[in-house]
Amino acid sequence: MASSTHTVTNQPPPLVGYDVFAADRALAEAVGRHVEPGLLEEVRGELTALGQAAGSAQVQEWGAQADENPPRLRTHDRYGHRVDEVEFHPAWHRLLGKGVSAGLTAAWNRPAGHVRRAAAFLMWTQIEAGTCCPLSMTHAAVPALRTDPELAAEWEPRLTSVVYERELRPPHLKAGALFGMGMTEKQGGSDVRAGTTAARPLAEDGAYELTGHKWFCSAPMSDAFLVLAQAPGGLTCFLVPRVLPDGTRNVFLLQRLKDKLGNRSNASAEVEFDGTWARRVGEEGRGVRTIIDMVAATRLDCVLGSAGLMRQAVAQAVHHCEHREAFGGRLVDKPLMRNVLADLALESEAATTLALRLAAACDDGGEQERALLRIAVPAAKYWVTKRCAPLTVEASECLGGNGYVEESGMPRLVRESPLNSVWEGAGNVQALDVLRALTREPGALDAYLREVGRARGADHRLDAAIKQLLTELADLEGMEARARRLAERLALVLQGALLVRFAPPEVADAFCASRLGGEWGATFGTLPHTLNLAAVVERARPAH
Repeated sequence: MASSTHTVTNQPPPLVGYDVFAADRALAEAVGRHVEPGLLEEVRGELTALGQAAGSAQVQEWGAQADENPPRLRTHDRYGHRVDEVEFHPAWHRLLGKGVSAGLTAAWNRPAGHVRRAAAFLMWTQIEAGTCCPLSMTHAAVPALRTDPELAAEWEPRLTSVVYERELRPPHLKAGALFGMGMTEKQGGSDVRAGTTAARPLAEDGAYELTGHKWFCSAPMSDAFLVLAQAPGGLTCFLVPRVLPDGTRNVFLLQRLKDKLGNRSNASAEVEFDGTWARRVGEEGRGVRTIIDMVAATRLDCVLGSAGLMRQAVAQAVHHCEHREAFGGRLVDKPLMRNVLADLALESEAATTLALRLAAACDDGGEQERALLRIAVPAAKYWVTKRCAPLTVEASECLGGNGYVEESGMPRLVRESPLNSVWEGAGNVQALDVLRALTREPGALDAYLREVGRARGADHRLDAAIKQLLTELADLEGMEARARRLAERLALVLQGALLVRFAPPEVADAFCASRLGGEWGATFGTLPHTLNLAAVVERARPAH
């Protein structure tokens, strides 16, 4: 007979068996807002199916297995032949295959493709963010390849396919393919123009031979990669396939896999090129210009990924506090804990609302929307990704000591939380990109002001914040040293404007009072007590 001291009480049930899409009210409402009515039923059905899968015990177990069993580098086979392969746990392949079949690389050829993919990406990040890297790279490679119609015709059908084929084979024998990317070199980091990888033209038109290295090569098990190298005409973009058309392996020498803080299920490698065959993408000397649209797409995925991590952290925290009792009542009903949860929920909803608005701008494709993206994407990438780490840490604390234990899943979220701030250009890179948009592209600021101007007059704190922002933008002194502050204010004002227009009054009121009105402390849980915090927390509850 078991001892009574081993009877488990006052512990919340696992958050499983629920629809991740329907339970996220901010996400579901954003999809309804940005998808035209005639298509909405189809999109909701698609996202509901994925949301139910994401909330299932089986898929959540795959996520844990993929994280607990990181990839292994195999440089040689048993006979000593160089193979340069990365081996993954079966759970990784199941998750990646599910992501491909759900259309996470198929945004470019479907109506409302970017919004429906953004919602799916935000949900799939909550299961295991590591698999989202190859999905993001593959999705983002399409606009770069479109600079070369011949390459696009050859590769785009494979990249946007919903078929996942894990084996390395000649591309023309595969129904679906994945792309990786290699730009960073040890001596340059984010300064990709400092790269030393050399590209020597071959006799075949558009073909080159690469010699050099990449310090970070994302998703090294992919079928092909976009890389930057120095051609005779300057820095140029190249396509490097893993397997050549005749079935032989291209020279793609994996030196080691990075031992990373988080994102452990995904492989990031150091790679050497030594007579590696490559095909030029775009013109010589215009490598950055060619790859810039890919970078913009992956930066938006950084925003979506951070929004997904924040949403999962908030869902776990609210769920725990709903079922946990302390000091004579449920934790969720305690005024101080409610303040913390409401504050976290505000941050999460603001991130989701902004991310889906940017995805909708990608679907629109008009000149005004493209101009908005030019300034809003780096500002959002700067701010949202930086809010992810403190939010996940605070959400973990809501679980007490249980949140510090691996079985809770919270440590995995915490380890993952800094990644998107570093990936695709760290904070300073994003802030400086915002400055470039402000100084070199006047249409970008006009588009931004038009967007936030749609909410003018609805909240006095938002109006004051817009006025203050205009004053800061008019002051050119010390602009570079103030770039982070400007990026932060641009993101916050845009989030506030969107919430004032689209969120429930209690959410918009709390956001404007705290983030724009200054009624906020330096940590989460410092909202004014007079706000309707119970309604904010209820909205964030992962109902199931």
